[in-house]
Amino acid sequence: MGCNANAGLALNASTSNDCPVSGRDVNCVPMAISDLATRFDPILEDIATRSQVTDSYLDRNLYRLYVATLWTNVVLDPHDAGVNPEDLEDLHDLVNERITDVLGSDDAIRACFEFINSKAGERAMQEARLTQNHKDLLLYFSSMILDPDGHRRWMETISENSTR
Repeated sequence: MGCNANAGLALNASTSNDCPVSGRDVNCVPMAISDLATRFDPILEDIATRSQVTDSYLDRNLYRLYVATLWTNVVLDPHDAGVNPEDLEDLHDLVNERITDVLGSDDAIRACFEFINSKAGERAMQEARLTQNHKDLLLYFSSMILDPDGHRRWMETISENSTR
C-alpha cells in the first residue's frame, strides 16, 4: 500500500507523488538509516546546543522538552518532517540512540514523555514559558505514549460527553 503525502490537504490539487518537504517519491520506500541521520542529526545537535547553559553543562530538562516536542511533531505529521510514516520506527531507534548519548542509558523518547508527565516536567514547562497549547499538546501526546488504553478510554469519554 502506498503513501499519499497530500492526504488530508484538500486544497492541494497536485497529483505528484513527491513529498512536499523532502521531494522524495512517497510510495513508502523506507529511508536508509544514514539518510535519516543526515536529516535529523543536525536537528538533534541544535537541540543540544539550545539546551547548553555553559560549555560543560546541559539543561537536561530543557533538552527533554525539545526532544518531546520534536518527536510529537514528527509523529503527528511525518511528511512535514520529510519522512514517511514507515520511517518512524527506524527514526525512533535513531533518536533514542542519539539522546541516550546525551542523557544516559535510562533516558529515551519514552523517558522524555514520562518527564513531561511529572511534577518536574510541569515545572520545566513553566520555566521554559511554553504556551498553554504547547503544554497541552505534549501532555496529550504523553498520555498516548504512556497509557494508550487509558488515553483511548479518556477520548471515548470526551466523545460521549460532546455528543450529549
